[in-house]
Amino acid sequence: MTTAAAHAASDLLAAAESGRTAEVKALIAKGADLEARDSQGRTALLLAVAGNHVEMARALLAAGASPNTQAANHDTPWLLAGASGRTDIIAAMLPLKPDLRLRNRYGGNALIPACERAHVETVKLLLTSGIDVNHVNDLGWTCLLEIVILGDGGPRHQEVARLVLAAGADPNLADRDGLTPLAHARARGQAAVAELIEQAGGRAKR
Repeated sequence: MTTAAAHAASDLLAAAESGRTAEVKALIAKGADLEARDSQGRTALLLAVAGNHVEMARALLAAGASPNTQAANHDTPWLLAGASGRTDIIAAMLPLKPDLRLRNRYGGNALIPACERAHVETVKLLLTSGIDVNHVNDLGWTCLLEIVILGDGGPRHQEVARLVLAAGADPNLADRDGLTPLAHARARGQAAVAELIEQAGGRAKR
């Protein structure tokens, strides 16, 4: 990379992190390297996702930035967008067919943290992507287990539970200790979530 190209890449990353969309667009037009990375392995697109700079993210994607480039902490723009509830940015990524095989630092896909954090609209959109609704992360948890174990049982967690169950989440996939989603929901007093799981065929014991 020439000195000029290196400066352009550095400027692009700095502008993306600071949310300077007009500057990012100008640097794109000048041919700045869209896949340049900072010291943490983050691209301009990942920084745009982190800052929820929707217009910037759309411009980067339209110019060819990849939703799959993985940073040092295993985040990709796609994975971070799911975890952070960046629904508009996910919508812009979907036509590019993001790599659904990539995993975050917990071994999860984009759906699991979106469910844990009850990003309802994001979950709806992710479920149109062909994402694995029964993926098990490195903790031994599915998206449904995370909804119950890390959620509060409130209306938003009830809604994401309903969505993933309707999309084919197995209500009886248990954790490493053999505890099912229904068992966890009952133990936590999440009556409404427990009812949804039971209606989907969930059992308290595997």
